[in-house]
Amino acid sequence: MTATSPRNVTASGTEQYFNKVVGFITARGISLFGSRVLAVRGRTSGEWRTTPVNLLTLEGERYLVAPRGHTQWVRNIRVAGGGELRLGRKAEAFTVTELEGAEKLPVLRRYLDRWGWEVARFFDEDIKNLSDERLAALAPGLPVFRLN
Repeated sequence: MTATSPRNVTASGTEQYFNKVVGFITARGISLFGSRVLAVRGRTSGEWRTTPVNLLTLEGERYLVAPRGHTQWVRNIRVAGGGELRLGRKAEAFTVTELEGAEKLPVLRRYLDRWGWEVARFFDEDIKNLSDERLAALAPGLPVFRLN
């Protein structure tokens, strides 16, 4: 792990299985702890790409956080400017604004408080009680998007 990014973790068999199960359940309309299926057009293929995500609501705004860092869905959403959030048969189109610097710290704090049990394996340290300084050091490696 570098000082400013989460550990680069390749999905294990267990994680791939977990993602498939969560995606399957969410695709049938059952949200687990805020889960949605994120659909984003591929930046080169133009094909829809999907992955389960945790949708965070904070102070009336909705956010997507990439706890694994600058993943393929992050690269795709930056190019596409938005995508769809799916829950069962419902699909909600959205655009995004990427947060920068200190603006994303409260979002990251809330995300890690809520889903730290799920994403802790992506980090080489305990993320439960990160100091503000340590969270700020990790923030550049953790993309955050506000849904518009």
